[in-house]
Amino acid sequence: MKHLDTLQRHTIASPLGPLLLAASEQGLAGVWFDDQQHRPPDATVAAWRENSAHPLLQQAAQLLGAYFQVVPDATQRFDLPLDLSMGTAFQQAVWRALLEIPAGDTRSYAQIAQAVGRPAAVRAVGAAIGRNPLTIVVPCHRVVGSTGALTGYAGGLQRKTALLAREASPIGIHGLSTQHH
Repeated sequence: MKHLDTLQRHTIASPLGPLLLAASEQGLAGVWFDDQQHRPPDATVAAWRENSAHPLLQQAAQLLGAYFQVVPDATQRFDLPLDLSMGTAFQQAVWRALLEIPAGDTRSYAQIAQAVGRPAAVRAVGAAIGRNPLTIVVPCHRVVGSTGALTGYAGGLQRKTALLAREASPIGIHGLSTQHH
């Protein structure tokens, strides 16, 4: 990960557990649950400067707080500068595709692979989604298996289920929304 040593951090409470927020000079670089897979190691996080007064971290905390207070609608987005530079070019493309999934909707891993122009790269897309450093903000929880199975969420399937329920995601018999892109 690039510039890990220069990040600033702040931890906030959420109904699903503490969230570690991290910001770089370019934007919000991380939002992780404490026990999330692929969260930077504790020693790395400890080296980041704690800064609860950082304007971007305050704004992210406020928007995440609002997200948990009001049921999100399809138009809600986290209007924050994002720093996706910790990922490869492919990972960044996948993460940008996730930003296009509106609240209350889902996509399959295959649909995301198609969206990034790599229809045969479904497993690679799944791996990139699992490494998403901006949980909730870059909504990887809105991606489900092609059969509708709630598979693979680095924050835990219980949280994925809770986030989708919070957004009133219309998971049908096949688990996919009726809007396919």
